[in-house]
Amino acid sequence: MCSKLLKFNIGRNMRARELINFDGITGNYNSITDVDNVEVGHSTIISGDGNLIVGKGPVRTGVTVIFPRGKLESHIPVFAAYDVLNGNGEMTGTIWVEESGFLETPIAITNTHSVGIVRDSLIKWITSNSKGKDPKFSLPLIAETYDGVLNDINGHHVNENHVNEAIFNSTQFPILEGNVGGGTGMICHQFKGGIGTSSRMITINENSYVVGTLVQANYGKREQLTINGINVGKQLTDDLPEINDDYQPGDGSIIVIVATNAPLLPTQLKRLAKRSSLGISKTGGIGANGSGDIFLAFSTANKNAFNRYEISNIHMISNDMIDPLLSAVVESTEESIMNAMFSAKTMKGINNNIVHELPVEKLKKIIN
Repeated sequence: MCSKLLKFNIGRNMRARELINFDGITGNYNSITDVDNVEVGHSTIISGDGNLIVGKGPVRTGVTVIFPRGKLESHIPVFAAYDVLNGNGEMTGTIWVEESGFLETPIAITNTHSVGIVRDSLIKWITSNSKGKDPKFSLPLIAETYDGVLNDINGHHVNENHVNEAIFNSTQFPILEGNVGGGTGMICHQFKGGIGTSSRMITINENSYVVGTLVQANYGKREQLTINGINVGKQLTDDLPEINDDYQPGDGSIIVIVATNAPLLPTQLKRLAKRSSLGISKTGGIGANGSGDIFLAFSTANKNAFNRYEISNIHMISNDMIDPLLSAVVESTEESIMNAMFSAKTMKGINNNIVHELPVEKLKKIIN
């Protein structure tokens, strides 16, 4: 295990835990991939500089793919549920998740105007990798946040090759954070945002479980940013975004994916998904009118629950024992957001718009 960590950490950006005190015990990688068999992959698209020419760039976008049971068992559904804090956004496939209680496909996260191509491309991959069982239809779960401040979003630069690249890159090892995949062009509390992840180990009745979260963070105003209970945003007044276009601070979105190996029913997973909003609120997020704050939770337990022809026997944790799982979601969501911000680097995008990275040295003086 140590050799894997050392190999991965070469060149890795600073993570928030190196500066901030968080509650809870993390998994080995402090990542959603600490949950059994979960795999995550990115495709990052960065090209061009200067003034926006729609269809040509500059391009600052990408796609992130999550396999709840890994690529090899992507055909086996998981119990799942979703929740919404503020609904100015999109997550396809959620109607069937709500109706059936199952997530039957991989998950992808991208920019707002690439949902369609990512969905179609993922369906092609699913039908080509269906383990001899030709699915008559597929309703994959594709989520989005808006990257049009830095990216030529109307140029539709994400294509099938990028989706396949993210699938190919998916791994159970720790994942890259910050300006990667779907999070490449995102902004969080008017600093550079993007992809972040974290995990928590918990014990219930002497059984150990993992809760992992992954976020695509693209929300919040500077003056609301809160770290360790301190409103640091009001003190970090420098390095505001340098935007040469119409820009409404605070508009944006956050997608949160929660994974666990604890045996939970869809109704219980919905309760976990709801707690993502509390982790967001700890960082100063309020679910603003222009924000799409959408959350999905799934469990990799009960592998044989999905059966079309026979009665299934399933296991579940009692509702009276679920509190440690709820706390783990709150804690790991907060830390995932911070990891996204700590890893993200200053980026210049369309029309020379610049969004600066979180100034860690200034932050140290405030919270220490």
